[in-house]
Amino acid sequence: MAFIHTCYRVLELDRSIAFYEALGFEEVRRVPIREEAVNVFMNMPGDGDVARLELTYNIGREEPYEIGTGYGHIAISAADLDATLEQLARQGITPEKPPYRVREGGSRLCFVRDPDGYRIELIERA
Repeated sequence: MAFIHTCYRVLELDRSIAFYEALGFEEVRRVPIREEAVNVFMNMPGDGDVARLELTYNIGREEPYEIGTGYGHIAISAADLDATLEQLARQGITPEKPPYRVREGGSRLCFVRDPDGYRIELIERA
């Protein structure tokens, strides 16, 4: 077995795609589901044909989804966290709080939120 992808339900497909593209994801395919929904599959460079993220847009949905208390986050590595945050800031994406380390000598990290409120952890890895 192998991990394939995670799925988020989103309210505005183009807004969500732009957010994840700012984080380095690329759209690899769209799959309409009858007249009900559209699934957009995205991956990171180097993932090949594996789409790690599925964004589901349910046509006609207007009210926000409840994220719930069980959801945590997805994590993305960044070679230079400061440069990544500068690039994201130019696109209006800011961290919840400045980068920090969980333990002495550990990786620097911070969290951002996508347009629907899902948390993404950015971890600095050289």
